[in-house]
Amino acid sequence: MASTIRLTMAQALVRFLTVQFSERDGRRQPFFAGVFGIFGHGNVAGIGQALDQMSDRIRYYQCRNEQAMVHTAAAFAKMSNRLRAFACTTSIGPGATNMVTGAAGATINRLPVLLLPGDIFADRVAAPVLQQLESIHSQDVSVNDCFRPVSRYWDRISRPEQLVTTLPEAMRVLTSPAETGAVTLALPQDTQTEAIDYPASFFEERDWRIARPRGDAEALARAAACIRASRHPLIVAGGGVLYSEASDALCRFAEATGIGVSETQAGKSAIPWDHTLALGSIGVTGSLAANQLAHEADLVVAIGTRLSDFTTMSKTAFANPGVRFVSINVCELDAFKHAAIPIVADARAALDELATLLAGYSTGPEYRATLSARVSRWTAEVDRLVGQRGEVPFAQAEVIGVVNDFVRPEDVVVSAAGSLPGDLHKLWRARRPSTYHLEYGYSCMGYEIAGGLGVKLADPSREVYVMVGDGSYLMMAQEIVTAIQEGVKLIVVLCDSQGFASIGALSRSLGSQGFGTEYRYRDTERGTLMGGALPVDLAANAASLGAVVHRVTDRSSFEGALATARAADRTTVVYVPVDPAAGVPGYDSWWDVAVAEVSEQSDVRAARERWEAGKKRQRYFL
Repeated sequence: MASTIRLTMAQALVRFLTVQFSERDGRRQPFFAGVFGIFGHGNVAGIGQALDQMSDRIRYYQCRNEQAMVHTAAAFAKMSNRLRAFACTTSIGPGATNMVTGAAGATINRLPVLLLPGDIFADRVAAPVLQQLESIHSQDVSVNDCFRPVSRYWDRISRPEQLVTTLPEAMRVLTSPAETGAVTLALPQDTQTEAIDYPASFFEERDWRIARPRGDAEALARAAACIRASRHPLIVAGGGVLYSEASDALCRFAEATGIGVSETQAGKSAIPWDHTLALGSIGVTGSLAANQLAHEADLVVAIGTRLSDFTTMSKTAFANPGVRFVSINVCELDAFKHAAIPIVADARAALDELATLLAGYSTGPEYRATLSARVSRWTAEVDRLVGQRGEVPFAQAEVIGVVNDFVRPEDVVVSAAGSLPGDLHKLWRARRPSTYHLEYGYSCMGYEIAGGLGVKLADPSREVYVMVGDGSYLMMAQEIVTAIQEGVKLIVVLCDSQGFASIGALSRSLGSQGFGTEYRYRDTERGTLMGGALPVDLAANAASLGAVVHRVTDRSSFEGALATARAADRTTVVYVPVDPAAGVPGYDSWWDVAVAEVSEQSDVRAARERWEAGKKRQRYFL
């Protein structure tokens, strides 16, 4: 008779997590680095007890906010090229639903996180329990059903033996390059504590091999023929290049073919910024060099990108009437976009195969000369933007320039929301892969500090520079406490523009004068939020959370603060006032944000006319 081990459902789940490994290219590592959690009545006696009992096998991390811990887990997975992950556990009710935003971000960005929210009693005797949502249509509904649309895999474990079939399926999704995202297992609080005899073999070490699928030979041949026939080709490198560890393959491919490389937000750092074929960022937040070539391109080779609206400028970027697409992507959904020749394959494997088929091909001298001239002009433009006044309040571009000049090639910059991602995408000069970490699939305010924690946990050898605006900081700064608790050092550059600078600029461009985007008292006479500036001291707030704080007064004090922060052994916040009006231009780009069709405001009517002109440039790719 097969041997068994008697465990509670929660104990069995935690034990299972400790014996899962991922493997790619001969490198093997434990898949789960630990469990983040906040305990309540819905998980303290189940998952909480199991983690306590098995603390010598898997590390528990205490966090301050349920959404933040999912951001930390997602950032960790991204920095680990999706080869490692965290689990996150919460109680039933608000603790669980606080994770929904993080789950959406992880799924949109295709990053593996395992979510373990407590749930209502499976036996239903005590219902309605504290924090239970009652439904008139079913007794099998709880707030955890909110996770269904934002999870790649969802299940409710109402009997302890269900783990035996559910957990392998959860692992299949978590380790799938094409299907990964948030996996949610709702755990009724009574079921967590029930014990059965589990097969001992269920707890043997298991390796999940991350394959490198090869492209279809016919699709590769068609793609090679299209590239050979093109006159103005363009590569768009996305996050899939980095997850596949294909940066070297991309550089070899570009050098062999002479095709210019642009980068999405997720793909930035795939090629060194000073490579002769590096055009910089593309799209709404793109460089002039990349966007000009995008408008002219007769062939776009998209590698590991979702081709989101920011990349395609809401489908106005690729204006050549005869433009065609080749898409290399491990995810079939993405590979078929824009009526592309789909190469459903690992990025590194496909690039190497395609390079063989293109032996002897190279772009012509006119193409290369034009590309070189555009890159030179863009380099000069970036130099101009990052080296302006040198006094407080800084232009945000100057802040980026000071930090970029200071960091070492291996250091990582982290950001997510507001005006910083757009400026960083244009201006940051990344020299090595995976040193530019932007959450821009969801662009979730509050991600930055929590995400920086995940990046540092994934690779403690690198310095991590979190760049965050005051809007995002005020939404989720409390993971500074977690960083202090765990001895995880972050360098946080806090840019204070006294409001929502990005949306303020967008509002003004749409004729609405920045309505509701500045941090001001209410004007008692007019009833609007246009009184004096609020006296919020974000630097004092950061200090109260345990961080060392430096206030910047000029360029010299800024550089000195960064040097002190690098030498320190604890999380440091460098507080920098910035001018919200000193923005970075858009470069031949357009983004579809609808404007009111009728208005009494003349600026809105003018913005509507501009929007309608932009709509006329949109196109389908069929």
